[in-house]
Amino acid sequence: MSEPQHLLSILLLVPLLGCLAIACSPEGMARKMAIGFGSALFAVSAWLVAQFDLSRASEYQFVERLSWFKHPFPVEYFVGADGLSLSMVALTGFVTLMAILASTSIGNNRPRLYYSMLMLLTFSVLGVFISMDLLQFFIVYELELVPMYFLIAIWGGPRRSYAALKFLIYTFFGGVLMLASLVYMYSQMNASATFDMVKLASLTPLLPRDIQIMSCLGFFLAFIIKLPSFPFHTWLPDAHVEAPTPISMLLAGLLLKMGSYGLVRICLGFFPYFFIDYGPQIMALGAFNIVWAAAACLVQQDMKRIIALSSVSHMGFVLLGVASLSSGALNGAIFQMVSHGVISALLFFLVGAVYERTHTRQLAEIGGGLAKQMPTLFYFWMLGCMANLGLPGLSGFVAEVTIFYGAFTSPMAEWISKGGMVQGWIYLACTGVILTAGYMLWLLKKLFYGEELPKWKGHLHDATTTEKIVAYTLSFSILALGVYPAVLTRYYQPISDKMAAEAKEHIEIGFDTNQQQDPEKQVH
Repeated sequence: MSEPQHLLSILLLVPLLGCLAIACSPEGMARKMAIGFGSALFAVSAWLVAQFDLSRASEYQFVERLSWFKHPFPVEYFVGADGLSLSMVALTGFVTLMAILASTSIGNNRPRLYYSMLMLLTFSVLGVFISMDLLQFFIVYELELVPMYFLIAIWGGPRRSYAALKFLIYTFFGGVLMLASLVYMYSQMNASATFDMVKLASLTPLLPRDIQIMSCLGFFLAFIIKLPSFPFHTWLPDAHVEAPTPISMLLAGLLLKMGSYGLVRICLGFFPYFFIDYGPQIMALGAFNIVWAAAACLVQQDMKRIIALSSVSHMGFVLLGVASLSSGALNGAIFQMVSHGVISALLFFLVGAVYERTHTRQLAEIGGGLAKQMPTLFYFWMLGCMANLGLPGLSGFVAEVTIFYGAFTSPMAEWISKGGMVQGWIYLACTGVILTAGYMLWLLKKLFYGEELPKWKGHLHDATTTEKIVAYTLSFSILALGVYPAVLTRYYQPISDKMAAEAKEHIEIGFDTNQQQDPEKQVH
């Protein structure tokens, strides 16, 4: 069966045309058009999944290539999707539609501009996941700064200008570092210089170790800023607290995944020496993120800030998994990207539902007892909290247990003389699971248990029809991924297995520097 032609271009055109069409439409039609284009995007992404050949999951499919110019350097429109890209594309189409449906609170507050910016943001995110040209990857990676800045600065909370500017500065600085590494890598490849990501995956591992490490450093810093990771995480809680609920869903569900996707696709795929030489330190950073952010959640009073810091903690699992260089840990890290994307979207949506009724996010002001008037929302909150703390049968458990298993069987611990230290970081990360259970159960108790404050009696209502549609859909996805994870893992597992096998091969040959610098094996 031949592949459908131009399917990825159609995928990119849907949000781009949606952005332009909504911008030119009457204000009253903006939401309806956004739902229409969001549904079309979800349908195209589902069609992409249906047409994907699982027997070639590790290969790029639906490839389209168009050269723009070749001098002084090649610039191409070059897209394709393998199993990893496809997983991220499916997540993008799904979460985007849920965020559009959840945007009821926007009302008459410039909906045309809001939905057009949301569509432009989706276009940028999709471009990152399917780009096969590194320069094109960089351009669309940076493009998301524009719509996200305005989405926070215009429709955000009281400190929206501060939060939007902070987000812009942090992520723009990461983009500068990425560009510096991209230019340095290109200059070091001499006659073989290219932006073709397929060729780069085979050529850059042949570069000398010091050049690999220097080339990777800017990419790595840019991606952990986006992830985010300590000490570059401080923009995220402020952005989440001030952003409107649907934008928080997109920020946690999709934008953070741009960073984790880059870690796997570029840092690990192009520069194996970086993770081989600094894997233990990256594992330590991941473990610290897990535990520190989870502990910080225990002292927060703003329920949105709790979920935001929880995202920092759960993205630490991705760092831990990628740095472990084992098949199990890599599989778990990629599963965590999708799982956290759905769980965080549900939790931020539920935070917004409570805020719409109480007009506060402070737990002390809410006072508890909300389950009496909001039983349906309480059940959704229960499922979201259980998934976030890793209850077996839900997607969060699958991701975490796979990462821990892969980390404990990591070849890093066998290679490094201080393997016990590597194991120590993993034990530390395990305590984050206990802390997560603590703050999620505490949050659930503070919101829904106990006596209801007199001011809420008769003034609150349960989930609306739209809220039920969004919450049921997200909840079912969490349950489906937890019960049958193979529905997702079969798409990306060949890629993670291949990356882990290559990393193990480098470790087993002892990283013979002289062998790596054999002139016959070098890039000229």
